Amino acid sequence: MIRPALERGAIVLCDRFADSTTAYQGYGRGFDIEALRPLHEFALGGTWPDITLLLDLDAELGFRRIQARNGGAAGLDRMERESLAFHQRVVAGFREMAGRWPERFRRVDAAGTVDTVHETIWTIVKEVLS
Repeated sequence: MIRPALERGAIVLCDRFADSTTAYQGYGRGFDIEALRPLHEFALGGTWPDITLLLDLDAELGFRRIQARNGGAAGLDRMERESLAFHQRVVAGFREMAGRWPERFRRVDAAGTVDTVHETIWTIVKEVLS
């Protein structure tokens, strides 16, 4: 779906892509990071995002926000119920990837207000689209 849309000249927006798999399965679960990249290359046929927005947030603050949003631990999904240590590894993985591919990754400080984060995202997206 993605490649044909790009070939038509469409803008494609995904809320998760191969970097998420690398962060969650590689960094979070301990799968071989260097083995994941060629698998992604093969599966994606070299199609990578022009830009990846990293909503950068400390794992502990993220946990508090998720629990507040879902009414406590009972409302958490399978991934949200993972340990704090797991989520800290995922955050560290995303940050490492952002350092490895700075031409593609844009960090957004997600600790701010919704309005501040929204404004930062739109500023980045408008810059990339122009």
